[in-house]
Amino acid sequence: MNLKHIRSTLKTLFTRLLIPLAAVMTLTAHAAQPLKIGYSDWPGWVAWQVAIDKGWFKEAGVPVTFEWFDYTASMDAFAAGKIDAVTMTNGDALVTGAAGGKSVMILINDYSNGNDMIIGKPGVRTLKDLKGKKVAVEMGFVEHLLLLNGLKKAGMKESDVTLVNAKTNEMPQMLASGAVAAVGAWQPISGQAIKSVPGARPIYTSADEPGLIYDVLAVNPASAKQRRADWVKVVKVWDRVVKYINDPKTQPDAVKIMAARVGVSPEAYLPLLKGTKLLTLDEAKKIYVKGDGFKTLYGSTKIADEFNVANEVYKKAEDVNSYLDASFTFAK
Repeated sequence: MNLKHIRSTLKTLFTRLLIPLAAVMTLTAHAAQPLKIGYSDWPGWVAWQVAIDKGWFKEAGVPVTFEWFDYTASMDAFAAGKIDAVTMTNGDALVTGAAGGKSVMILINDYSNGNDMIIGKPGVRTLKDLKGKKVAVEMGFVEHLLLLNGLKKAGMKESDVTLVNAKTNEMPQMLASGAVAAVGAWQPISGQAIKSVPGARPIYTSADEPGLIYDVLAVNPASAKQRRADWVKVVKVWDRVVKYINDPKTQPDAVKIMAARVGVSPEAYLPLLKGTKLLTLDEAKKIYVKGDGFKTLYGSTKIADEFNVANEVYKKAEDVNSYLDASFTFAK
């Protein structure tokens, strides 16, 4: 074999080895990229800060970066493909998906257990006191659904009140203005609304209908498929977070971490946890099953879809099942 032939053979072998090696290096580099998760100011999502500060994602062997947003901005960032996952309600996952930002819910963080409220001005003590009066809600959002649910239970219809559309963060000012008899808001804004008007009080809350509002981790479907093993690790870290927060021995440290994230004292933050039912994986498994009504994520999301269509949040019903993937929660 002459030298020229040897060189040609070696070049061919090198090229054949180099191309697969380059592909492997590209895949490795991609796999090493941190998962980008957007989160915002809700106790069930601020809870992630415990894992961030404790370094539990590194211990689990999964690269993750969390980006802090205002809630609506987090959904916009997800829809624009700037982040891989976002924390949002199950109903808002449908809204974001209908607008083009499709996701799969791989984890139930919690359900609202009192932090979402319909707050009456002084003298308004029950939902029946609202008949013929104005109520401010952000139309098409969860407090609107909460109000409708409460009115139905009270034997009333939506037409029994006059709805005033306003941004959720405007509710303290709306209630203080005296222009409406009640407002709908979630914590911490609901708490601010109560403080803004002496004598104001919650007249209906999410504790009256557990499961009406589930809060989830929603992931880009392509990322969920391509980085499944990493997302399973993220889900398992969540279980560790909930147990740390719920343990009386470690709860003070957890609350201190969460309070620091949102810039309030631990004493001010602790009551917010009581209105949020954080879910361990074992608890979530009982909810992430097929079923009707608010006791399952499937049933609650179906109701949210019907609400969204009825209120023209989007025109056609979404394929609810395509948004739900319980396999991450049930992964061994």
